[in-house]
Amino acid sequence: MSALRLAMWSGPRNISTAMMRSWGNRDDCYVCDEPLYAHYLKHTGLEHPGASEVIEHHEPDWPRVVDWLTGPVPDGRAVFYQKHMTHHLLPHIGRDWLDALTHVFLIREPREMITSYLVRRETMTLADTGLPQQLEIFERMTRKLGEAPPVIDSRDVLEDPAAILAALCDRLGLPFTRKMLSWPAGRRDTDGVWARHWYDAVEASTGFQAYKPKKDAVPDDHRELQRACDEIYEQLHAHRLRG
Repeated sequence: MSALRLAMWSGPRNISTAMMRSWGNRDDCYVCDEPLYAHYLKHTGLEHPGASEVIEHHEPDWPRVVDWLTGPVPDGRAVFYQKHMTHHLLPHIGRDWLDALTHVFLIREPREMITSYLVRRETMTLADTGLPQQLEIFERMTRKLGEAPPVIDSRDVLEDPAAILAALCDRLGLPFTRKMLSWPAGRRDTDGVWARHWYDAVEASTGFQAYKPKKDAVPDDHRELQRACDEIYEQLHAHRLRG
């Protein structure tokens, strides 16, 4: 079987790192963590925690990153799982390389995503959500495949991880393994150097946490953002996998 290069596209404040742990616990899978992050930070100049360290320790040249993502799978594994943040796909980055990958889209209800984000940041923009890029890639792949690529909603995963992951594996032509449902606590060599700033909860975890509804309301000054996010989210949510 030829190698599967699997790009999982997510916005912020989702279960993307837990999902990386899930796939990383498969015996046939190599994972990478936000490979375009160093380029994103170098190009935008944003002052994220440990930004200079990220740029120093990870490849900031996006064409080189793309060559790696589309080249031989590390360690000769059958699956190359790539955890991507959609907002890292900046407008000037080429898109043709995306056709060499298989894509899955991890979404989260915008109200929960926005209110979670605002706990750490004072404001949020549509660009911060990565939703426009997520829809762009989704539509590109739909045209290429002639059908919608897989979409999974984080709430569905947390409510029944076995069913959703089994459905996703079936869609991808992979065997499902229950190893994807739990993993050892701790940090991984494949984690980005930013792990010490962001991954405390995931490092303590040994599996997916049960879904807990968030009742927080989006602040008035972010309601227009929520409406814009809702519009894109609903387009993707209509295609989500069910267990």
